[in-house]
Amino acid sequence: MKISIITVVYNGASTIADCINSVISQTYPDIEYIVIDGGSTDGTQEIAESFGNKINIFRSEPDKGIYDAMNKGVRLASGDVIGLLNADDFYRDNRIVEKVARNLLDNSLDGLYGDLVFVNPENNNQIVRYWKSEKYNKNNFLYGWMPPHPTLFLKKYCYEQFGNFRLDLGSAADYELMLRMIHKHNIKLIYLPEILINMRAGGASNNGFLNRIKANRNDAKAWEINGLKPYFFTIWLKPLRKLGQYILKPPTS
Repeated sequence: MKISIITVVYNGASTIADCINSVISQTYPDIEYIVIDGGSTDGTQEIAESFGNKINIFRSEPDKGIYDAMNKGVRLASGDVIGLLNADDFYRDNRIVEKVARNLLDNSLDGLYGDLVFVNPENNNQIVRYWKSEKYNKNNFLYGWMPPHPTLFLKKYCYEQFGNFRLDLGSAADYELMLRMIHKHNIKLIYLPEILINMRAGGASNNGFLNRIKANRNDAKAWEINGLKPYFFTIWLKPLRKLGQYILKPPTS
């Protein structure tokens, strides 16, 4: 089983090497690594190119934003499974892809997701938030649930059958794609109950009240464009569920 890992980046010189190293150090032998750069001007391109053929496909050109870049990567991917690792993120350890592959050998499964921690950008050993997901049950999305998108690995045919990221929903594009695939089309996922990704804290959709309002509007639009009806509290439960992530402590082992 070939697994394609896609990293999208724009002016990420300070973190891109950590991200790349976390991919190329994985123990799983059949990884196709794709890096899509949006035409960086801060040295990102030179850093990526310094890894040579450890990156299977490298493209650097202007794009329409992060989700346009992700769509480019998905179209280029030849793997049976696709994972997305942003330039600010890195795998928790070097056996993550191996564990994903082992679980997804089951032909009845369409994908996998796990847990994620947010770390201090200045001190990656300091965990500031723990996104512990849970086993998916039908209608979880109605109660504000969603899996951590960076931990989501999908078999390529999911994109081929149900489409890629929409570019008209801002930071809610990943939410809409998961809502569409998981809630609307009922793809079958397995939950791997361990931390898969370290994500550096930050993110435009969660910074400030006005950004939260805009994100909520796009979340509501995600339901509308799919012909789905949320409960009146669904959209507001989604950000409220995040509050517990600042209290919950990850396992020490």
